[in-house]
Amino acid sequence: MTRKRTAPLVLVTAAALSMTACAQSERDSGGDNGSSGSDVKDTFTFGAAGAPDVFDPLYATDGETFRITRQIHSGLLGIKPGTADIQPELAESWTPSEDGLSWTFKLRQGVKFSDGEPFNGQAVCDNMQRMFEQKGAGQTAAEYWTYFFGTFSDDPSGSLYKSCEAPDENTAVIDVTRTTSSFPTILSLDSFSMQSPKALKDGDANNVQTQGEGFTYPEYSTNPVGIGPYKLSKYDEANKTVTLVANENYYGEQPKTKTLVFKIIPDESTRRQELQAGSIDGYDLPNPVDWKGLQDAGNKVEVRPAFNILYMGLNPERNPKLKDLKVRQAIAYALNRDQMVKSQLPEGAKVASQFMPDTVSGYNTQLQPYPYDPEKAKSLLAEAGAEGMTLKFAFPTEVSRPYMPDPQKIHAAFVKDLEAVGIKVEQVSKPWNGGYLDDVSANGAYDAWLLGWTGDYNAADNFLGTFFSDLKGNDFHTSVMPWGKTLSEDLKKDDAIVDEGEREAAYQDLNKRIAEEYLPGIPISHSPPALVTSGKVQGLVASPLTAEMFDTVTAGK
Repeated sequence: MTRKRTAPLVLVTAAALSMTACAQSERDSGGDNGSSGSDVKDTFTFGAAGAPDVFDPLYATDGETFRITRQIHSGLLGIKPGTADIQPELAESWTPSEDGLSWTFKLRQGVKFSDGEPFNGQAVCDNMQRMFEQKGAGQTAAEYWTYFFGTFSDDPSGSLYKSCEAPDENTAVIDVTRTTSSFPTILSLDSFSMQSPKALKDGDANNVQTQGEGFTYPEYSTNPVGIGPYKLSKYDEANKTVTLVANENYYGEQPKTKTLVFKIIPDESTRRQELQAGSIDGYDLPNPVDWKGLQDAGNKVEVRPAFNILYMGLNPERNPKLKDLKVRQAIAYALNRDQMVKSQLPEGAKVASQFMPDTVSGYNTQLQPYPYDPEKAKSLLAEAGAEGMTLKFAFPTEVSRPYMPDPQKIHAAFVKDLEAVGIKVEQVSKPWNGGYLDDVSANGAYDAWLLGWTGDYNAADNFLGTFFSDLKGNDFHTSVMPWGKTLSEDLKKDDAIVDEGEREAAYQDLNKRIAEEYLPGIPISHSPPALVTSGKVQGLVASPLTAEMFDTVTAGK
């Protein structure tokens, strides 16, 4: 949902995911395959870029927190390792009613939470109702529920979720209020994992309180109880480590490494040094300029497929000149995106033609990126009477994102391009978590800015809907454009189309109109992020969604 998340290329279409029952899971129960050989470490240590915010995934919003919680918790649906294909997890199958508004989930039997409590149909309904019935600060903290399900029980008219019932121990039936390509796919997201109803109650899990600009969380948030391969042992804030140990009640194979440690190291260069020193076994998002050196030193650099978009957002409400399509097109022609991709992004990155990657159903293969043509840009600016216009153009500091490894360098290249066609640039920067995101989303403080998105799942709505569906609340301020309402309504209408082929064609047409008639911002590029481990690490399967599991991993001594 926000730029913070890395979530989950679901390589099958959303309709196929939604409208067909699923096969048996590949993750079968098995014996203890824990590592006991003398050539294998007892502990796998991963260098985390930041500290976890909370261990209750309902309230989590950032990738570093989800990296930990997904080892502890499981959902009804899962992601097949190495892909983004949906696969069975705690639900072995799911079947829709004829109208697509009622979904029957057949549950895996004999499953227990890490506290020994049984997982069954009633536990599913208890979890769904717990999320739906959030109050006060809990509603604000549960960002993923708000985004994907809408409102809560005190305002059910705006909710996708309607109700849940458990006809028997092994069945849960979830009713929704409308058809959407996103359901039940969204149940694979970490935020909607199943947690022990008893532990939630005993730990007063819903007692979230506002404190300043953040929240305080109840006891449960430090003692989570899930169904994942690991459980939380200790969060040592002083030494900046999170330690997980194998969950002996886990329904699948026991983790190959019994202890998993996340060592919090915010600085990327420090993470690289610690990997080289052997004090950690891997870390995420190595700087692309270091990939070759890391490999030459004997490490493994796993490059994930790009499931993201970097874009230049535009705000026509703040700068009325941007209301003119010719001005927006001039900016697109002015940017030498090919050169930026070649010089600043890793191998495999490519210029974007639309606001979603080519693996998402609804991608229009006929669209081509606006070519670099400064003379065309100058001509369009002249036709619009916008020569010499000023653009307040911002970039974030103190951050590196999968789609934007060095924001300052990308910004500098585009400033040069804009100034070359006669646009005056007022350069602005702010720390990512120090005002930049608020200035973009809440304050509308910039004419243009750099931002991006890593998809949560494979549906056009998760990209286009995220950006433009909320007419009054989107970052691109499309409410002041004559086509803004039409775009918002078309996005909601297309998402509700049940037939897969019809929905794909609708989104292809919409992508064409966004690129050629609307152009609310400039799609820049798609960039493949990497993951690096020691050469002695085995069994780590890199996820296109940056959603790796660590229960299959071993690290040699």
